[in-house]
Amino acid sequence: MAIPGLKKPDHIGFTVPNIDEAIAFFREHFEFELAYEFGPFSSADDWMQDHLNVLPRAEITKIAVMSAKGINLEIFEYADTIARNKVAPNNADIGGHHLAFYVEDMSAAVAYLKQQGIEVLDGPTIMTEGPTEGESWVYFMAPWGMQLELVSYPKGKAFAKHSSVGLFDPR
Repeated sequence: MAIPGLKKPDHIGFTVPNIDEAIAFFREHFEFELAYEFGPFSSADDWMQDHLNVLPRAEITKIAVMSAKGINLEIFEYADTIARNKVAPNNADIGGHHLAFYVEDMSAAVAYLKQQGIEVLDGPTIMTEGPTEGESWVYFMAPWGMQLELVSYPKGKAFAKHSSVGLFDPR
């Protein structure tokens, strides 16, 4: 049984070292819109630990919520007043993650990123067999070290021909 009343994902939340840099990055390169921002917020008791699973004296300097064309981004910036990991996890780390964005023209999108001085990892990789046949993808890095990905599959993915489960399709 699923959670009663469950609908769809609402947002993806993540922490950055400089929220203004993150807002500018997503505005400039993705045309995401800032809906609202608020903060600072801290608590003299254990509220932060009990509700957010951070150290009790952690301070949120600002939270920004952006419309990301189909899902919302909830971006946090914490003050440097507590000990914490300041390096973004990679995909092999527990909690490692990435955000993937669908593009219609992979070559044009990769060329754009490179022209903007954004670090693009090796690729794109073109999937020629298996369930993701028909997809191309490439990872790139946000200025603060967060992993991002471009994906493209203009003719769909091979799994769809044989699976009874459909995936969200941003095309």
